[in-house]
Amino acid sequence: MSTLFDPEPTADPGVDPGAPLAVRMRPRALDEVVGQQHLLGPRAPLRRLVEGDEPMSLVLYGPPGTGKTTLAHVISLATKRKFVQLSALDAGVKEVRAVIAGAKSELVHGNRRTVLFIDEVHRFSKTQQDSLLSAVEDRVVSLVAATTENPFFSVVSPLLSRSLVLALQSLSDGDVRAVLHRALTSERGLAGAVTLTEEAEEHLVRVAGGDARKALTALESGAGAAAAAGTGTLDLATLETAVAQAAVRYDRAGDQHYDVASALIKSIRGSDVDAALHYLARMVEAGEDPRFIARRLVISASEDIGMADPTALQVAVAAADAVAFIGMPEGHFALAQATAHLATAPKSNALTVAISESVADVRAGLGGPVPPGLRDAHYAGAGKLGHGASYAYPHDHPDGVLAQQYPPDALVGRDYYRPTGRGAEAAIGARLGKLRAIVRRRR
Repeated sequence: MSTLFDPEPTADPGVDPGAPLAVRMRPRALDEVVGQQHLLGPRAPLRRLVEGDEPMSLVLYGPPGTGKTTLAHVISLATKRKFVQLSALDAGVKEVRAVIAGAKSELVHGNRRTVLFIDEVHRFSKTQQDSLLSAVEDRVVSLVAATTENPFFSVVSPLLSRSLVLALQSLSDGDVRAVLHRALTSERGLAGAVTLTEEAEEHLVRVAGGDARKALTALESGAGAAAAAGTGTLDLATLETAVAQAAVRYDRAGDQHYDVASALIKSIRGSDVDAALHYLARMVEAGEDPRFIARRLVISASEDIGMADPTALQVAVAAADAVAFIGMPEGHFALAQATAHLATAPKSNALTVAISESVADVRAGLGGPVPPGLRDAHYAGAGKLGHGASYAYPHDHPDGVLAQQYPPDALVGRDYYRPTGRGAEAAIGARLGKLRAIVRRRR
């Protein structure tokens, strides 16, 4: 776990017992917040600002379920300020001006400052964001703006310059477990009415993907299903039914996790697109981190396809970027496209073999001095050492290639890259033979 937390927070009589579990379990003090150690640890910026009760405006930037709304509420409670919440989805300039007017009145007549929390501030237009500037500048309100988008692209510069930008991080698995354990035992939560099997807990952690709200929502659904079945134990089968997500049954050592990932890559390597999409679906539905999937696809593009289809790496990297940009669940479309492209592409491990053999030779000590013509000739005195003097500039030749020694003496004539006859490598192989004949021809 990455920050302080009270395993049994004091029950808050103001919490509606019928509210969603995620709302009931929302922390009421900084020391109840799980995660975000970099912001909440001793002498960290947010803790110093809150405990010092300083006027402040913040932009909280991070993935869903990492505690942006929670921190806004905690800031208000810890500093005894009035708390007003607006959503950028349904609030406009009129609503913002009404809040500012109320904040001025509260400050003048009650000597109490107002915290204005705006969720999804990136959805505010420039005009709407500009309407906040004066109140933030004069500290009529302390703005706490939450966004899942990069604020340096989605929030106007004048507002950013008046605010402290804090980046929140996805919760670790340990953080999510702490949230679940607290909800199971707390009087504000399930108060010990339900226990989790190890398999069910593992699935909840994986489904959450670092999102505390998602974990608590799934737990609440599963607990309801267990109660309906007349049992106080929430097992994996009941949880799967409740959250409508099939689990990849990972054991405690994570063997199944890696088994399914391995099956995905081997199906791509074997050009079985249907099997590859099946294993991709299992990983997605199990709540696997999409970044892990994307990394495996990027590796596969170079390891198993390489120059047989040079666009494979571009597609895999684009899928990884798309997942980071749009998130899940929509990100699974990009992962599926990359998986299908890689599985149906011509295959070659020629680059894998080439770099492996090259590394092996380096480790075996096969190297030697760089040929004099290839050495750096840009510094003073290099000419006196003969560096670069014999270098022949390929662009001066009509064909753009000429005879010249590039490798150290010990590796002259060594072929590392041996293209296959598949895909684009068929043409590369034919050209490579001609290039080697020219380059290696003795002058």
